[in-house]
Amino acid sequence: MSRLANLWEETAVAAPTAEPLKGEARADVLVVGAGYLGLSAALHIAEAGGDAIVLEAEAPGYGASGRNGGQLIPGLKYDPDEIEALFGRERGERLWRFAGGTADFVFGLVERLDLRAEASRTAWIQGVHSEKAARLARSRAEQWQRRGADVAYVEAQEAERLTGARAYIGAFVDRRAGRLQPLSYARELARAAIAAGARVHGASRVVSLDRQGAGWKATTATGAQVIAKKVLLCGNAYSDGLFPELPRSIVAATSLQIATEPLPEPLRGAILPGGEVLSDTRKVIRYWRLDAAGRLLMGGRGPYREPGAESDWAHLVRAVHGLYPALRGIAFTHRWGGRVAIHPDYWPRLHEVRSGVLAAIGCQGRGIGWQTAMGAELARLAMDETYQSVLPVSPIKPIPFSPLKRVGFTAALHTMRALDRLGLS
Repeated sequence: MSRLANLWEETAVAAPTAEPLKGEARADVLVVGAGYLGLSAALHIAEAGGDAIVLEAEAPGYGASGRNGGQLIPGLKYDPDEIEALFGRERGERLWRFAGGTADFVFGLVERLDLRAEASRTAWIQGVHSEKAARLARSRAEQWQRRGADVAYVEAQEAERLTGARAYIGAFVDRRAGRLQPLSYARELARAAIAAGARVHGASRVVSLDRQGAGWKATTATGAQVIAKKVLLCGNAYSDGLFPELPRSIVAATSLQIATEPLPEPLRGAILPGGEVLSDTRKVIRYWRLDAAGRLLMGGRGPYREPGAESDWAHLVRAVHGLYPALRGIAFTHRWGGRVAIHPDYWPRLHEVRSGVLAAIGCQGRGIGWQTAMGAELARLAMDETYQSVLPVSPIKPIPFSPLKRVGFTAALHTMRALDRLGLS
C-alpha cells in the first residue's frame, strides 16, 4: 500500500479562497466549523439576508466532510414506526419525512447552485449478514414502502447480482440515495456560501468564546476576534474544548478508508455494476463503492486514536479480498481516515449549549445529507427565534466515565466483531 494519502484531496475541485481572519469583525451569526453543517448554515443564512461569518481551524472540508465515503444515505438509524413511537405521530412524522428527504435536499442544492461534486442519484444497498438483521431490514423496507418511499428488500440471489459479492443473505435497497465527491462538495458549498455573501475564513481556530453584552465574542489563535449575536457550533467530531461537555457527550470514532488503483473493465463491471453504494448491517460496519475512475474504496472502523501504521488499515484489505477474491493482486494506492461523532444511542442531537449558542452534533453514518439539511435548520433557528426545529433541543449528557472512552470503545469493538462473526448481531 502506498503512502498515507487522501484520494479525495487529489481529485477534488480547487478550494475557494478562505483567508485567515484578521483584526475584529462583527456578524449576526458566527459559525464555528466549515464542514457540511457549518457551510450549509452560512449559505442559508446569507440567502435569507442574514450576515454570517464562518471560522474554520484548518480549511473548508478539512474534517469528516472531506474524508468520508461519499455515500449520500437518507434516513436515520431508526425506522419510521419507532420514530413516531418516540416522538408522537405528528412530530415523529415530521422527523422521518425530514430524514428521508435529506438526499433530495442535497441534490436540490447541487442542481440549484450548479455544484461541481460528481453527484449522481444511485441506490444505497445495505447488505444483510444475519437472520436477525434480515428481520429488521424487511421491517424497515415495509415501513418505508407504506410511506411511499422507493425502497425494497431483496433476497440473496439479487443481493449477489447487485453487489458482485456472495457475502449477504439479502439486502435493503434504497433508491432515494446517491454518491458524490465529498471534498468537492464541501468546497463547492463554501464557494456558494461566499457567493451568497457569507464570509468564510480558514486557519482561524477559535480558542475562546466569551459573553459580550447580549451576544458573544470569539477569539482565534492569532488574536483576531468576532462579535456576533448568535453562535452555531458545527465542529461535530472535531468539537474541542470551547464547551468541554460537548466532546464528552460523543464517541469520536475513527473511520478509515483505502482505495485501489483503477480496476480493469471486467472487474469494474462485476462490482456494484449499477454504480450503487454499499454498507452492511454488521455492528462493525464496512462500506464501499467505486469512484468515477473505477477505483474500489473500502471503509470501516479504525482504532480510537489517529491512525498511523499501515497495519491500522490491514483489516480493510482483508475485507476487500474476502468479498472480492478476484481483486487479489490489485494494488491499494491510498489510505486515509477521519473522526466521526457517534452517540451511544445513535441519535443525532441539537443542543442549546448556552443562551444564543446552538450545536448540532452526531450524524451516525448519514452525514452528507443529514448535516446539509440540519445546516438549513440551524440557519432558520438563528434567524427566527419562534421557529421549532424538526429535531428537538435536548440537554447535553456527557458519557459516563468519559475519560475512559478509549478503553471502552476498544473493548466494545472486539465484542461487536465477535458477534458479527457468530451471526448474532
